[in-house]
Amino acid sequence: MKTILLLLFFVALTMGATSQNPKRFNDAQLISTGVYYYPEHWDPSQWEHDIKNIADMGFEYTHYAEFAWAQLEPEEGKYDFAWLDRAVELAAKYKIKVIMCTSTCTPPVWLVRKHPDILEKEENGTSLDHGSRQHASFSNNYYRQYALKMIAELAKHYGNNKTIMGWQIDNEPRAFYDFGNDAQQRFRDWLKQRYKTIDALNAAWGTTFWSEVYSDFSQINIPLRSQWGMNYNQVLDHNRFVANETATFLDDQAKVVRKYVSPEQWITSNYIPNITEGYIGASHELDFVTYTKYMVFGQYKGVGKKGYRMGNPENISIPNDFFRPLTSGVYGVMELQPGQVNWGTIDAQPAPGAVRMWLWHVFAGGSKLACTYSFRSPLTGYEQYHYGIMSYDGVTPTPGGLEFQQFMKEITQLRKQYDPSAKAPADLAKRKTAILYNHENVWGMEQNKQTTEWSSLGHINKYYLPLKSFGAGVDFIKDSMDFSKYPILIAPAYQQIDKALIEKLTTYVKNGGNLVMTCRTGHKDREMHLWESKFAEPIYDLIGSEIEFYDLLMPHAPDTIKMDNNKYGWTSWGEILKPKAGTETWATYQDDFYAGKPAVIFHKLGKGTVTYVGVDSKNGDMELAVLKKLYKKLDIPVMNYPTGVMVEYRDGFGIAVNYSDKNYDMPLPANSEIVIGKKIIKPADVLVWKVK
Repeated sequence: MKTILLLLFFVALTMGATSQNPKRFNDAQLISTGVYYYPEHWDPSQWEHDIKNIADMGFEYTHYAEFAWAQLEPEEGKYDFAWLDRAVELAAKYKIKVIMCTSTCTPPVWLVRKHPDILEKEENGTSLDHGSRQHASFSNNYYRQYALKMIAELAKHYGNNKTIMGWQIDNEPRAFYDFGNDAQQRFRDWLKQRYKTIDALNAAWGTTFWSEVYSDFSQINIPLRSQWGMNYNQVLDHNRFVANETATFLDDQAKVVRKYVSPEQWITSNYIPNITEGYIGASHELDFVTYTKYMVFGQYKGVGKKGYRMGNPENISIPNDFFRPLTSGVYGVMELQPGQVNWGTIDAQPAPGAVRMWLWHVFAGGSKLACTYSFRSPLTGYEQYHYGIMSYDGVTPTPGGLEFQQFMKEITQLRKQYDPSAKAPADLAKRKTAILYNHENVWGMEQNKQTTEWSSLGHINKYYLPLKSFGAGVDFIKDSMDFSKYPILIAPAYQQIDKALIEKLTTYVKNGGNLVMTCRTGHKDREMHLWESKFAEPIYDLIGSEIEFYDLLMPHAPDTIKMDNNKYGWTSWGEILKPKAGTETWATYQDDFYAGKPAVIFHKLGKGTVTYVGVDSKNGDMELAVLKKLYKKLDIPVMNYPTGVMVEYRDGFGIAVNYSDKNYDMPLPANSEIVIGKKIIKPADVLVWKVK
């Protein structure tokens, strides 16, 4: 990886959708595995040797030109594709495909020096400079225009080359909080397009508060992140704006590429899974999406004392479940950690077997692609010490390289047993669950947390992890999607809502769906305004209760909730409920002046049910208990996989991976045949079985 952002899981599921006609992969191939190669980093005399080794190891494609703008256009308007032509020809010679990349995250120095305004300007007025990457702003008009010229030349040159399987737009694109002149003006223009009149903006932003009223769009600036008390709606709109800037920059590139390439060449981009990034999913012109994932770099403790060598299992599981619904099940992992890295806080060696386990976990979620950075470990530059598939000599495979090779051999074995008519166990359909997600809710809550104890992402995880322990298939979905195919729908902390969505949720329940809503849901409208009514009153009929008030506890003085004679601690957010007639109370507060008041309720509505969990527990044990109680009440069979064991089904195969520090004896269906591994799964190991 080349950018270190706070990796959580899922990228933000957002406003738009990717291309309506995603290119399909060959189902019988299951997954295709590739590796980055940078011919410009190595003496041309070594290229053929390297590319032959890529093919000999079993890789099916490679990945070119990601950071090569200076080589592709060494002078303004003068393009040099001869070196890249040779690299593409060598790939064809050894029967491997190529993903061609646009190089927009590394503009050449001549462009930066001639047009320094393309550089991102920080809030304090400091501009970034050449010598890194992703230092040009997507909000700079000249940069956006000039980049498309280079991309057009690249696409014209390789658009009908049969070795090129697809295109990657940019690399790990991110949201730019640029304070340059173009960004300021583009923000004002975006606001004018959104609101049409300054009066409409004033109403949406509530500018009568604190004398913030504007008389013209030209008076508005990008909100300062360092300044206390900035208007919440102004910040929300700026988040929307920067998300749109990234999404449209990717779309503009994709439109240029598509103009010149053959229909067989697909277009994607590789995102870093970061829930706060609202542009992911908002690009309309990509055929499907891919993501980058690094698991071991000092940030994640994992399971057990040495879990940091494997990482947190949800950090692959959630992106899988997040990306898959975006484009009809087609997604990939463009950059998966190959071994030890150099840019983390503590760059430990991954556990033996972990790289292979990650690959199988990616496969288990349904990925069509798995790729890694990079074939050879770099000898110069910022990423020295970063492992590749080959070590520093270019001929000795690293441990991760050998694990990639093992995975590819095992996939070849699996392809021979592929059965297009195979079906997953019937119980899976019964426990299929959707999690309703909108990044704007996270933006809103994180701006106004009310307590240091609240974590929007942590709250969602308290529902997600129990679902995976149940063996439930999970999709993260937008509220514009179809709810009806999911027996269970969970809306965690869905703060901003509208009456149309409340009606849609009500219809889902009345038609037989089972809805779980949690604290911090329905408090505000889509523009983040509190309702002019009783607190959260628009959801009262849906949840079967009023919400009297909410409370927030000091960390040193936690209280408890009691459910079924068990007690659970909480501090961060608790809503005191007043159920209507016919609504069951499942859990009550045990302490303070509202002891005995309901915290968790359940009621039937039409053919379905609604469970409202008004409190956020300390460690997620209450949420697990609530879901267990609900699934039992609904007669939905669940598994009980321990922490660190993830189980999925795809293409007629069951796959289990073990991130824990203990062996796990996998309970297999009676009609199963083990294909890879053993029934007792060791830590960092994999079990694959065929469902007969």
